[in-house]
Amino acid sequence: MRNSFSILTVCTGNICRSPLAEQLLVTQLRNIPEITISSAGTRALVGEPMFATTQEIAHSYGAETTEAHRARQVNETLLESSDLILAMTRDHRRAVVELSPRVTRRVFTVREFARLAEVTTDDVLASEIARTGESPVDRLRAAVKAVTLSRNILPLLADRAEEDVIDPYQREKKVHEASAQQLTPAVDAVVSLLRRSVEGAL
Repeated sequence: MRNSFSILTVCTGNICRSPLAEQLLVTQLRNIPEITISSAGTRALVGEPMFATTQEIAHSYGAETTEAHRARQVNETLLESSDLILAMTRDHRRAVVELSPRVTRRVFTVREFARLAEVTTDDVLASEIARTGESPVDRLRAAVKAVTLSRNILPLLADRAEEDVIDPYQREKKVHEASAQQLTPAVDAVVSLLRRSVEGAL
């Protein structure tokens, strides 16, 4: 069993949304050394850097390592070594599951996971943690299981598009900003849930 908890963010080209999500998560979770974070694309522009406007937005949120990013293609090995997969849209989530059906219970759109995290109570979280172990990695994996259970109580959205983060690729800066405004609160909710599982007195 790996002694780290791996988060993978996924979009299409791996130069806008998923690397921004990766950078936001890295910035907010850097003090939990057991967590590793990376990104990939379903049709990646392999080897390309993060889009310049996305880098600018990432820097505005405190990211520091954007220049090192290079796009890579998602694959089955990468998916199956991830404990939590955060897709930017329902189409990305579907592509991930088609590529590796075994990760179905670990893949969510990032906005879906955020909604689930907000209705996952401390009692449910504590119950799942009690079934696993007390190490940070055990607690983080238990948190994903607890969120999965919350799928049973979360009502469907009237507009399913609200589960997606809009694609800003080759669009004007205001679309990049609107995409980031959808993404950042979702990332905040993911971070909050993971911190509750590791740091909270459950």
